[in-house]
Amino acid sequence: MYRRILVAIDGRQAAKLALEEALKIAQAAQATVVVIFVAEHAAQMVDVGTGLVEEQATGTAAAEAAMATLEDARALFEQCNVRGITRTIDAYGEDIVTVLCRVAEECETDLVVMGTHGRHGIGRVLLGSVAEAFLRRAGMPVLLVRRERDMDEIPSYL
Repeated sequence: MYRRILVAIDGRQAAKLALEEALKIAQAAQATVVVIFVAEHAAQMVDVGTGLVEEQATGTAAAEAAMATLEDARALFEQCNVRGITRTIDAYGEDIVTVLCRVAEECETDLVVMGTHGRHGIGRVLLGSVAEAFLRRAGMPVLLVRRERDMDEIPSYL
């Protein structure tokens, strides 16, 4: 069965649903859940005279969001009585999928659980899908958890 389950979270609803699903599996399998938050720093051109402070403020806000998201995960570990580890990983210019693949291998992950938004058509082409790209490259089982759509998002012709 599964001994170590990796969950990538980013604060979005789909990732929260993935964590909840991973916790259910971990309870049944008495597995450890490893939750990671990949901090992505996009290259930016800044004016040293005025932009440096702004860039630091943006980085601080992102770090605080990561910490809050991981703190929520730790609370769920306790609530569900599941062994868990949380980590923030800096991408350092790598794409998120490469980072996730590397971490999954390093952690000797038996299962990766990821949230997906379920985009299709032009939305997926334009925005891409980290979950889909990871699924294509992963060397272990991957469970994709799709977030439910709001009624406002469902086209009227359906």
